[in-house]
Amino acid sequence: MIAPRAAALLSGSRSIPSSRFFLPSSSSSSHCRPSRLLIWSVCYHLLHSATTTQAYSTMPSFTERSSDGIITVSPKNEAEQSALVVISHGLGDTAEGFADVAEMLAKEMPYCKFVLPTAPTQPVTMNMGMSMPSWYDIVGLDERSNESCKGIEESRQKLVDILEKEHETTGLPYNRMILAGFSQGAALSLYTGMQMKSADQKLAALVIMSGYLPAASKFTITPGLEPTPILHCHGSQDMMVNPIMAQKSKAAVLAKGALEYTHKTYPIAHTVSEDELADVAAFLKEKLPHDESCRVQLKEPSQMSVKELRAAIRKAGISSKSVGFMEKSEFVKLVADHRSGKL
Repeated sequence: MIAPRAAALLSGSRSIPSSRFFLPSSSSSSHCRPSRLLIWSVCYHLLHSATTTQAYSTMPSFTERSSDGIITVSPKNEAEQSALVVISHGLGDTAEGFADVAEMLAKEMPYCKFVLPTAPTQPVTMNMGMSMPSWYDIVGLDERSNESCKGIEESRQKLVDILEKEHETTGLPYNRMILAGFSQGAALSLYTGMQMKSADQKLAALVIMSGYLPAASKFTITPGLEPTPILHCHGSQDMMVNPIMAQKSKAAVLAKGALEYTHKTYPIAHTVSEDELADVAAFLKEKLPHDESCRVQLKEPSQMSVKELRAAIRKAGISSKSVGFMEKSEFVKLVADHRSGKL
């Protein structure tokens, strides 16, 4: 089991009535994020205890960090991609908080791209106006304060933009995409995934870890998205997002029309555990099984710019094979050969 970095500071936090949700109190400098070191240890154990097929080990992933805080973990051979999972972090964290988890899951699902965005840095009212990465503002601990969530629509659009860009640029269908998240990021994923623009954008599933339903009074489910499967994992000892909020969130979402909402509990605090991540991995593989017929449609190498070709070569880890190249045709052939498996 993992103890979050914030757990050591919980003694300084106020007690939380069972009818309220909780995010870091103004009396604590802790943020809603698990310890990266302990997350890494859980991922390491899972990787070395899991029965990963030999075929998967031949399809390594590539991790890329962009200047806007987005981390992308994708197959080195981008032509192998047939699924997408977007993981949103919790309050005060960044994409780095779940990079190890994404890389662990990529070992299990080498055909899947994982995108981890970072929330904008903005003042959080409940934390005395302190600026930190936050998907939306949090005013207070009571459920009425949870109704405002200033900034949630902008963050919701950020996730939608990621999904729409993937669909428009690669042709990947929405039913091969999943939104996942932890704490505030989980809340955002639930809020976004069930309110996509139309039934045509129905996702494969949603994964909610230690999260809740934000802005419940204005939350609606887009017609046609009711069957979207939801997995909600929550710690029974969570003092930041009270376990009762998980039950209330499930009841509220079902009342709005959702048809499949699975709630699982674990004997942990506000963090993730080995058992939880194993359940998440199994759920992801069930909802996004390996399917070559769903592979992305990439731009033909001959239509790519030299800059795009160089980026594809670097991502594939075959830069050494392009040393001395002078002509675009040489880069085109190398990328084409890599995608076709000739290298």
